[in-house]
Amino acid sequence: MKFIIPLVGLLLGSGAGVGAGLVLAPTPAPETEASEAEASKAPEAKAAEEAPVELVSLNNQFVVPVTDGERVNALVVLSIGLEVTGGQSAAIYSHEAKLRDIFLQVLFEHANMGGFSGAFTNARNLDLLRQSLYDAATQEMGDQIKGILITDLARQDV
Repeated sequence: MKFIIPLVGLLLGSGAGVGAGLVLAPTPAPETEASEAEASKAPEAKAAEEAPVELVSLNNQFVVPVTDGERVNALVVLSIGLEVTGGQSAAIYSHEAKLRDIFLQVLFEHANMGGFSGAFTNARNLDLLRQSLYDAATQEMGDQIKGILITDLARQDV
C-alpha cells in the first residue's frame, strides 16, 4: 500500500502534465498570403525566379569629371558589375561597348545634377544612381539584367 499511493500520484501527475501540454500547445501558424501566392504560381514562374544569376564585371573603370561651371573640380572613378540571368554573360560582353556608352551618359548626367558632390556615398544617392543605371541597361538588354553593382567608387578632388 505504501508503494501504490506514490505510484498513483505519479501517474495522476504525469497524466495531468500531458493533458495540460496538449491543451496549452501552440496552434500552428496560419499560412500567410505570401506562401499562398507562392503555392499558386505556375511551375514555370517558380523556375524563372530561381534561375541562377551571374555577375559580369565590366572590364574597365568609368572616369567621370565633376565640374563647377567650366572648371573640373574632381574626378570620380567607379567600377560597375551587372547581375544577369544565367548563361547571358557572353551576350553582355558582346554589347559591352554600347552598355559603356549608355552608362557614361547616365554617369555624366548624375554628375551634372550634383550627384557626386557633397555626401555622394549616402544610400539614397547611390540607390538613385543604381536605379538610373539599371533602367538604362534594361532598355538596351531587356530582362537579362537583374541588378547593378557598384563595386568600386572613389572621388579625387583636383
